[in-house]
Amino acid sequence: MKLQETSLPGVMLIEPKVFSDHRGFFMESYNFDQFAEHGMNTSFMQDNHSLSKDVHVLRGLHYQLHPKAQCKLVRVTAGEIMDVVLDIRRGSPTYGHWASFVLSEDNKLQLYIPAGFAHGFCTLVPNTEVQYKVDAPYSPQLDRGIRWDDPALGITWPTNSPVLSEKDTHHPTLAEAELNFAYKEGE
Repeated sequence: MKLQETSLPGVMLIEPKVFSDHRGFFMESYNFDQFAEHGMNTSFMQDNHSLSKDVHVLRGLHYQLHPKAQCKLVRVTAGEIMDVVLDIRRGSPTYGHWASFVLSEDNKLQLYIPAGFAHGFCTLVPNTEVQYKVDAPYSPQLDRGIRWDDPALGITWPTNSPVLSEKDTHHPTLAEAELNFAYKEGE
């Protein structure tokens, strides 16, 4: 398994070893010990699975406030997405910066996203399935989001007219968002 740091400290791009032959493939998608060797000592407690039937379904940008903030391990098991991560830790040198990654069933890349980052994705093909592990359960009271098209962020999505949920049409901008994440030196 190859782990690569990204432009957002703490966010890791993961390339699993894939063993392919005439039958198909085998890969280890998660190994606690290997992750821990790289400082990712996360105890995941829940797996989530979404299906987006159409191209350009955009989900996000989502996060949960402390004390139920979530760390995520995201992968695509069918289809392809543009995955976006936004630093929302006040005081961070990369606060308000975002990075995007293409995750697909073909490249099998995964993304490790610590708490303190908003997360969203846009499907690039129909019938895309995304699976992700989280280390805290869903909390409707602490569930928050940031507007996908916040002009101050300038995120370059693959569409200007995505398919959105009702909830995702009402998120505030980053400047207006409720945040309780603080950057700590060394993060």
